[in-house]
Amino acid sequence: MLLTELLHPGILESLAGAGHGSRVLLADGHYPASTATGERARTVHLNLAPGLLDVTTVLDVLLRALPVESSHVMVPPDGEPEPPAIAEYRSMLAPLPVDTLGRFEFYAAARSPDLALAIVTADTRTYANLLLTIGVRAEGTLTTR
Repeated sequence: MLLTELLHPGILESLAGAGHGSRVLLADGHYPASTATGERARTVHLNLAPGLLDVTTVLDVLLRALPVESSHVMVPPDGEPEPPAIAEYRSMLAPLPVDTLGRFEFYAAARSPDLALAIVTADTRTYANLLLTIGVRAEGTLTTR
């Protein structure tokens, strides 16, 4: 048993192979993961049943497992209100800014060769997709035994 609360073998393997600048996609249940992810990315499906596991829950665990340098969300067309999921991500990622991309810009960013991992959730909220860029581990955060 590991000491970290993140136990999913596929996610751990992908994160261990990723480095500074690699990206992680947290996709809602509407996201076209079979066509809008990078060719080298591993896809992990956590979408057992609608609403059972959402992006927020996955983000909460990931934030305790890896440093995040930047983040991007998919936003609806101009004139539509910002989805509630985005406000939630802004709160969880603060003080890190959460940048916005239109739908097709977001798809292009997720198709980048830098995408190491795509986690598909069963989040039923619209525009609940989040793209994280892995940062570097801060000095002094490694504890030795």
